[in-house]
Amino acid sequence: MSIALQAGIWGLVAGGALVLGALIAWFVHVPQKVIAAIMAFGAGVLISALAFDLVDEAETTGGLAPTIIGFLAGAGVYVTANIALARHGARHRKRSGEQQPSEEDQDGSGAAIAIGALLDGIPESVVLGLSLLAGGGVGVPVLAAIFISNLPEGLSSAAGMKTNGRSARYIFSVWAGIALASGLAGVLGVLALDGAAPEVIAVITAVAAGAILAMVADTMIPEAFERTHLYAGFIATLGFILAFAIERA
Repeated sequence: MSIALQAGIWGLVAGGALVLGALIAWFVHVPQKVIAAIMAFGAGVLISALAFDLVDEAETTGGLAPTIIGFLAGAGVYVTANIALARHGARHRKRSGEQQPSEEDQDGSGAAIAIGALLDGIPESVVLGLSLLAGGGVGVPVLAAIFISNLPEGLSSAAGMKTNGRSARYIFSVWAGIALASGLAGVLGVLALDGAAPEVIAVITAVAAGAILAMVADTMIPEAFERTHLYAGFIATLGFILAFAIERA
């Protein structure tokens, strides 16, 4: 099986956690405190993967300067795009309560939320594809971190969509589309960067890492803290140490 096809499959698997989370949110009433606790756990998992896998791998592969440049660029691009989407109703796309606007509240917010979800998912899939280029198979710690964090993302966001009157067709179209786009992003990342210089791969890895960290801070942590308050830090710590243990195992 080609590396590009493997990247597509793993990207689809990781993105599939979003669909799974949405299914749970649609058919099961999950208390918002539970959703927030899972979100805090997922945030800790992703931060650990960033620190001990992505950024470390980028620096080892291409050096400190490309890593810093890519990391800051990724965060800058994400934040800029996120600000633009927030103005059109996607600011609270991962919130499980009534913070998300309905289409009646803000025209075009449905499209903005869908695009925002795509913005959140693509960097993660690119990272999975890049992990395959090293020749050792998919990065299991990174895959586990993305899957574990995607589940509460899909759960929380879909719960918010349902609360604000979005239809099942809209909700599952969004998450199925993101899952497919995640697989495609993994394929394209491998095809575009296969044979690239180590410095280039380091920059792209760092760009994705910076975007993911900005996403965690902008969209996951606010939902986690709002409902769990003083417990959010400890729950995130549990997620962090689990991901660290997976990476070291």
